[in-house]
Amino acid sequence: MSSSDYKFEGWLGLDPSAAQGKMQWGEYEPKPWEETDVDIKITHCGICGSDLHTLRSGWGPTNYPCCVGHEIVGTVVRVGSKAEGGLKVGDRVGVGAQSDSCLGRKGGDCEACASGMENYCQKLHVGTYNGVYLNGGKSYGGYALYHRAPSHFVVKIPDALSSAEAAPMLCGGVTTYTPLKHHGVGPGKTVGIIGLGGLGHFGVMWAKALKADKVVVISRTSAKKEDALKMGADDFIATGEEADWAKKHASTLDVIVCTVSSSSMPLMQYLSLLRFDGTFVQVGAPEDGLPTIQQFPLIFKRLNITGSVIGSPSDIREMLQLAVDQKVKPWIEEIPMKDANRAIMDMDAGKPRYRYVLYNEKPGVSRL
Repeated sequence: MSSSDYKFEGWLGLDPSAAQGKMQWGEYEPKPWEETDVDIKITHCGICGSDLHTLRSGWGPTNYPCCVGHEIVGTVVRVGSKAEGGLKVGDRVGVGAQSDSCLGRKGGDCEACASGMENYCQKLHVGTYNGVYLNGGKSYGGYALYHRAPSHFVVKIPDALSSAEAAPMLCGGVTTYTPLKHHGVGPGKTVGIIGLGGLGHFGVMWAKALKADKVVVISRTSAKKEDALKMGADDFIATGEEADWAKKHASTLDVIVCTVSSSSMPLMQYLSLLRFDGTFVQVGAPEDGLPTIQQFPLIFKRLNITGSVIGSPSDIREMLQLAVDQKVKPWIEEIPMKDANRAIMDMDAGKPRYRYVLYNEKPGVSRL
C-alpha cells in the first residue's frame, strides 16, 4: 500500500480553544517520507493529560494546527526500506510520546541515545505531536486515521495485550513504570503513589507487579480508596480527611512517585513521609511550577528529589512484557474517535476511571 491510497486526517487544534472541545476534523501533511519510516493505520489512541496541556498552549506556545494523541496503536500499512525492528505490513504496533531523537544524526555522540535512553536526548527530542523532525516535517499525533513515525520509535504490541489495553501504557504506563524500575522498586521497598488518576493507577499496578512490599496511595479524599485497594494498594492516605496525616505516616516510605500537577500541593508534608535516603520522583508537570521547597528536611534525612520523563523504546517493550507476565490491565473506557471533543472535556473535568481510549469506527479499521 502506498501513501496515495490513504489520507492523513484527524482532529486538529487550531488555537487554544481546542481544549474546550473545539477541535476540528481535517486533513494534514505528515512528515516527509523517509525510508526509515513506517505508516500506521490507527485503531486506538489513549487520551493523556499532555494532550490538554498542548491544545491550550499550557506548557508554551503550541505550533497550530496540532493533532494530539501519543498513545497510538494500529496496524502497519507501509514500511520503509531502511526501517528498524523487523517491522512488516500487518504488524500490530504502538508509538508513545516520543517520535524521534538525534541517534547520532546531528553530529557528535549523544550519551543518552548511545545508552538506550533516547527519552533523555538533549539534541533532538521530537514529541509524537507538536514537534519538528530533522527533515523539517511536523509531528502529528493519534487522534486520527493514520500516523507516520520513524521506525526506531515504533514497538510491536504483544499478542497477549489487547490494543485498547496497550494504548494508555505507551505514555501513561511507561511514565510511571520507568521511575519505579530506575529507583529499584521491588521486594523490600515501600512505595507511595500520589494521585490516583490515569498515571497514578498505573503506578499502583506497576509497583505491585514489581513485587514492592507495600504500596500506599495518597489522595485528597477517600473517594477512590475502594478502587485503589482493588488495584492492589495496601493502604490509603486521605490527606483532606485524616488529621495529622503527615505526622502519623512520617518516615514510612522508601520511594514516592508524585503524579499530581499542582503548584499548591503540600510538598513538604509529602517529603516527610520518606525515610532516610528516601526518593521523591515528580512526574506530574504543572503549568505554573512546583511549590517552594524547604531545605532542612533534605539536609537532615538526605532526601533525593528528582523527576522522570516517559520511557525509551526499550523501556516500553520491557514494560509491555511485564504487563503480559503479571497480567496488568489498566482501567479504561473506550470512546469512539468521533466523540474525541466530548472525551477531552470529560478528561479535563476529571471524569475518567481511569483512562480514556479512543477507537476508530471507520470502515476497514478493526477494533482489536
